[in-house]
Amino acid sequence: MHQPPLPLTRDLVLIGGGHSHALVLRKWGISPLPGARLTLINPGPTAPYSGMLPGFVAGHYGRDELDIDLVRLARFSGARLVLGAVTGMNAAAKTVTVDGRPPISYDVASVNVGITSDMPAVAGFSGHAVPAKPLGPFAQRWADYLGGSGLARVAVIGGGVAGAELIMAMAHALKAQGRSAQITLVDQATALSATGPKAARLIRRAMADLGVTLIENTGVARIEANKLVLASGQEIEAEFITGAAGARAYDWIAQAGLELHQGYISVDETLCSSDPSVFAAGDCAHLSHDPRPKAGVYAVREAPILINNLRAALGVGQMKPYRPQRDYLKLISLGGKSALAERLGTAFQGGVMWRWKDHIDQTFMNRFRDLPAMPQPELPRNHANGLSEAIGDKPMCGGCGAKVGRSTLRRALVPTVSLRNDIIPLPGDDAALLQTGGVQQVLTSDHLRALTDDPVIMARIAAVHALGDIWAMGAEPQAATATLILPRLSAILQQRTLAEIMEAANQVISASGAEIVGGHTSVGDELTIGFTLTGLCRHPPVSLSGGQAGDVLILTKPIGSGVIMAAEMAGQARGDWVAQALDHMTHPQGAASRILAEAHAMTDVTGFGLAGHLQGMAEASGCGAELDISAIPVLPGAVALSAQGVRSTLYPENRNLAPELPTGGKADLLFDPQTAGGLLAAVSSEAADDLLSALSAAGYPAVRIGALTKGRGLRLID
Repeated sequence: MHQPPLPLTRDLVLIGGGHSHALVLRKWGISPLPGARLTLINPGPTAPYSGMLPGFVAGHYGRDELDIDLVRLARFSGARLVLGAVTGMNAAAKTVTVDGRPPISYDVASVNVGITSDMPAVAGFSGHAVPAKPLGPFAQRWADYLGGSGLARVAVIGGGVAGAELIMAMAHALKAQGRSAQITLVDQATALSATGPKAARLIRRAMADLGVTLIENTGVARIEANKLVLASGQEIEAEFITGAAGARAYDWIAQAGLELHQGYISVDETLCSSDPSVFAAGDCAHLSHDPRPKAGVYAVREAPILINNLRAALGVGQMKPYRPQRDYLKLISLGGKSALAERLGTAFQGGVMWRWKDHIDQTFMNRFRDLPAMPQPELPRNHANGLSEAIGDKPMCGGCGAKVGRSTLRRALVPTVSLRNDIIPLPGDDAALLQTGGVQQVLTSDHLRALTDDPVIMARIAAVHALGDIWAMGAEPQAATATLILPRLSAILQQRTLAEIMEAANQVISASGAEIVGGHTSVGDELTIGFTLTGLCRHPPVSLSGGQAGDVLILTKPIGSGVIMAAEMAGQARGDWVAQALDHMTHPQGAASRILAEAHAMTDVTGFGLAGHLQGMAEASGCGAELDISAIPVLPGAVALSAQGVRSTLYPENRNLAPELPTGGKADLLFDPQTAGGLLAAVSSEAADDLLSALSAAGYPAVRIGALTKGRGLRLID
């Protein structure tokens, strides 16, 4: 008997991708809790491991080595990942606020967001300094500065361990580049007060050996262009200024309705806050039963207790207490491949300590680089012929990668003669054309199998995708009905999910000028979102058949979303590649449609890939086409993944649509099914440059990718 998926009944929301939550996600992926829907909220697709930051700044590690890929980790754990910064939490209402989307409800929540800095509050910091966090912008600014020439002048504000590690790493990197440097560390109190006397002496000696000037017991009055002005009046010249001081809790925590200690969430020995449904771990939490300093080692040690107690709060097992160790091993980078180890007042330094630290750091990161391979469900011993081949060796794609192929559709959909005079026949266009009371109206329907577990992003993608058929004909969206298939959920989770989907869909549809007027919902095995839309043609519709030989082909979005999302489902895509692909898929094409309203022919690039949709336009227009393969824009990561053999499930059928085209390299992406892809327009050569300028001004990465030609067939030029 077929066993449907178990329904989801409780929402567990993890706020922040800190070390504790990363370990919780890994453990959850190995042993999930049936019935619980897991959500992770984080500003970006990766979370940097702070322990390796000094090594990166010094040049010992590459940028990618620092990041925990939360997209891969979320896929492994079965969590839906919400990319956005939390701006509010309401413990009484059990909701979390992320700008630009509906409130996210929870039954149990956990907070692991680390701490932020007061440095931007220093006069002039925002305009003339570089925050050490977030890491991405800091890493790029430091790489740019390090690659310069001439005398380097660098200053770090904050003389704790973090500031000392950062300044020594910078000094080492500049020395390795052969650049002379003036390097200054400033602290308003006594530097290195959190370490023992021996460790402090050794670190001070290491800084002196690297040429670091240490200024203590003096605050920073303000920061001006290329200089620090101290409270004493002393001025320190520096082009690169950063800070590692002024740690504090995020502002939104103060408004959450939880008991706090100096701005941090107070938790008991079970890591539970004053609200029994809210837990906290890491630097954002204050251990009220046994206060400890802020250090990443505690966040790591808290993780096993945290996941146990989260499961207990969801109904499984008993709470356990967290007992922090009285002291811990501190491993402090000294710039080069040397480190200092301190514990219980004893300190040692040297290359052996650095190798020890590197081993510990790499071991921690390998937990997330080498995620366990989850076994595929075995087929029943007795099954019909062809079942194994039909299932294949990889997950079925979502979005347009799950469509039926064009050749299959052509064989199944036999052309018929219309019996109505108000239906205007078109040569396979994106939408039907109707004559309604003297007005021309277009009608289309589209739906997508979910390619992301975030219902808000999926609703936006599905709405943009469906609207593409209206925009491709130069029409103005008018009305929409929604068709939703929800996975099995409890009544309260159904309500939460529907609210998120409909608010997100309404935002996209109403921004297009249309209105959602109704729809239909049902329950199935997985999330599917679709829309039926009408649009009004104020001008003659742009069809597939109007192209002319010599027309320039313009594409408004890069291609490659199919291969990236196929790789994401298999855990092979980098998180930043996935985030950029999703961002492109949620970008509406309404303004581009209006700019291209005078195009001779137009279509949107979706399931049949760029080659398949161009072939449809060329055939309807009685033309051929040539494509400049080097000009076709692709999403970051798409070429690399395609070269590894990653393919969407619809790729083989798409490839057969244009057998005359070469295979391999970037050419394979011509057959990659796109979800919510760009518009492909054939325009007169005289108008092309002006149209490209207008599209660029409107924010579209549009490019000229080729031209329609006399004769038949497609060919590539380079």
